[in-house]
This record gives sequence, C-alpha cells and structure tokens, in this order.
Amino acid sequence: MSEQRNRDAVIVSLAKPSRGPRAISVYLQRAIETGAYSEGDKLPPERQLAATFQAARSTVRRALDQLEKAGLVSRRLGSGTFVGASAASNRRAGDLADQVSPLQLIEARLAVEPFTTRLAVLHATRRNLDDMEVVLAEAEASTQDKDAFSKWDGEFHLLIAQASANPLLLSVYRQINHVRLHAQWDAMKEKILTPEVVATYNRQHRSIFNALHERDGQGAFALITEHLERARDDLLRANSP
Repeated sequence: MSEQRNRDAVIVSLAKPSRGPRAISVYLQRAIETGAYSEGDKLPPERQLAATFQAARSTVRRALDQLEKAGLVSRRLGSGTFVGASAASNRRAGDLADQVSPLQLIEARLAVEPFTTRLAVLHATRRNLDDMEVVLAEAEASTQDKDAFSKWDGEFHLLIAQASANPLLLSVYRQINHVRLHAQWDAMKEKILTPEVVATYNRQHRSIFNALHERDGQGAFALITEHLERARDDLLRANSP
C-alpha cells in the first residue's frame, strides 16, 4: 500500500490544474516511462486523477483512452486501469536492456544528451522550465533516498529531451530511460549513489537548469557533458577492484 501511495505522489507532484486530455495523458505517460508505475501496476482511479488534475472525469477518461490506444495501459471493467505494453515492444526493449552495460549506457548518453540539451536551450517553453524546477526540487529532497533520486534524475533528463522539441531524439531518450531502469543499473546505483555523490549530481543538475533558463547553449552543452563524464568516472571507480 505504501508503494502505491509513493507512485501516486509522483503524479500529484507533477500535475497541473485545469489540463486537457492530451496534457494529462502526457503526464501519466511520463510517470510510466520514468518508472513511477511499472508494467502491471494499477493507476489511480478516475475520480482521484480528476481531483489531482482538477479536471472533469470525462477529460481524464479521454486521456486514458489515448494511453490505451498507444498500448501503454489496459482498462479492465470493474477493476481499473493497469500499465502494460505490447508483447513485441516489451521484448525488444528487454532484449536491448540485457545487451547494454552501464558503461555503454553512459557512452550512449554522452553521444546524445549534449546536443539534445543544446536544442532544449533553443526550444524550451516556460512550461518545460517550470516542470524541470518541480523535478529538481524533488531530486534535491532525495539525497538520502537512492531510489527516489534515481527516479527524479531520470525525469529531469527526460524533460530536457522533451524540451528539445525533436520527437526522434525524445524517442531515443525514452529508450535510454528504459535501459536506466534495468537491473544492471539498479545494482550499480547501490555502489555509486552515496549522499555526497547525489548532492554533487543535484548541484550539476541545478547548473544545467540555470543555463537552460538563461538560454546559454554553450554553457548548457559544457555542463551536461561534465555531468555525464562525472557519472562515467563514478561508474568506473565503482567497477574498480
């Protein structure tokens, strides 16, 4: 029951009032993609989502319809709405996650995220930046909680990809986020994410956000690169005998 409350709190913390069905579906999709809800988990009931988003239940129902059409949820009469995906999609994603080591994941992120961040400087909206600020506050409050920090860390980087306004890069980063939730990274984060390291990552995140806010493309590019190189170095140290 406490796990369900924690997952529901993710939606509450990100929700914005008076949103249309598309915006609500995007927020729920983000909660699924960042691991707040895993395959088989039950989403909050329609009445609770309506209260959270300050929207009509019919609006929430249309948002859930969109998620169902995308294959992200299934709705069971009398039981509720459950997270799920097509078997083929799960198989492809699972196979890739099994093949990618934590170091290869960091290398892929170094190849993708600096340029994505530069695009985010150009295209980030006020809403993108507001959402990032909410997530940063959650991450900064999670110094002693590795699981919570890892979740908000992934959310922050996903928001940067969304702010790039490039659907292909966003799709690539969603795949990266899936691999980040894999068991190999779960094992590594236990070694890497000390409170001191989490505090350092939070400071770096805040600097990246400030550069995005100031529309400093060169600074944001340099800061995200430094951040990922630090993560790579921490990973290599954790793997050292």
